[in-house]
Amino acid sequence: MSAPMQSRTTAAYYIQAVLSFAISGAALGFGIAFLPVEPWTRAFLAVGLLWTVTSAFTLAKVVRDRQETTDLVTRVDQARLDKLLTEHDPFKVEGV
Repeated sequence: MSAPMQSRTTAAYYIQAVLSFAISGAALGFGIAFLPVEPWTRAFLAVGLLWTVTSAFTLAKVVRDRQETTDLVTRVDQARLDKLLTEHDPFKVEGV
């Protein structure tokens, strides 16, 4: 069988991604809160920010799920091929 799948990201990359997301979200939220406009405009921008963030999370989940499905199908196909190769005897004569 094949070895278990290893993570492709390092801890530093993960921390960088989380911090980047948190800082950008906080900065945009701060900018919306102190923008010199009417409250309804500020609320509209806040709703747009929330919609963008939830859409980004949904897209990331869909991409991850599709990748995991592809990896699983590939691993199942590889396991079937490995089983066929181990059971195959090139010197076996049929009907003797």
